[in-house]
Amino acid sequence: MVPLKTLIDHCDRLLEVDGFQDYCPNGLQVETDPRRPVRRLVTGVTACLALVEAAAEAGADLLVVHHGFFWKGEPAPLTGMKGRRIATLFRHGINLAAYHLPLDAHPELGNNVQLGRRLGVESIECVTPDGLLWGGVLDRVQPLETFGARVGEVLGRAPLLISGGVHPVRRLAWCTGAADRLIEQAADLGFDAFLSGEVSEPTFHAARERGIHYIAAGHHATERYGVQALGVRLADEFGIEHRFIDVDNPV
Repeated sequence: MVPLKTLIDHCDRLLEVDGFQDYCPNGLQVETDPRRPVRRLVTGVTACLALVEAAAEAGADLLVVHHGFFWKGEPAPLTGMKGRRIATLFRHGINLAAYHLPLDAHPELGNNVQLGRRLGVESIECVTPDGLLWGGVLDRVQPLETFGARVGEVLGRAPLLISGGVHPVRRLAWCTGAADRLIEQAADLGFDAFLSGEVSEPTFHAARERGIHYIAAGHHATERYGVQALGVRLADEFGIEHRFIDVDNPV
């Protein structure tokens, strides 16, 4: 077991949370019992009620997620859906930590690098200073449909493919989650295709007019891997139990 503060301080340093201007607080978000040491760590993508309840059933001392609470622009009162989620944490004495952009951008544990590795991308590198747009090359040149099939096999869900022309895919850019707005930046950098989680109406036109393929692979599906990698690292370093709980989300 490890003291809660020791574990959180380690995560904050490891993910360099002070270097990000984010839409939410990173680190410990809900402290139900600061004296409760961490023996069992549960990780998951989003701190929805189903995940909180599953963590309680698993006997978690700490729940670490990618999508936590207290987003900019949302109502502050702890009522309704948010109130029920947080009340459940307190009822079971589970502390909650969340890491958003720091967990997207980390060069080893981050969602982006972890996804790139699973897709078999080579020469993976961050191509923008903010750490969010990543790029690399596929192991072989292939049609969009062939690479789309690989994405579906890896993620367990069929992606939406928007063709930007007849060219095959060799150079791939990506940013996990809701980042389809970066498609023009990827086009400016000369990539053949850009992959993200979600899609909006203008993305279709940008792909066709900029001549870059777009692959919408699912917000949840593309962001399952960073928090798992973090959990495995913490379990190895501190000798604690770790379990990743995947609450399926088709979006």
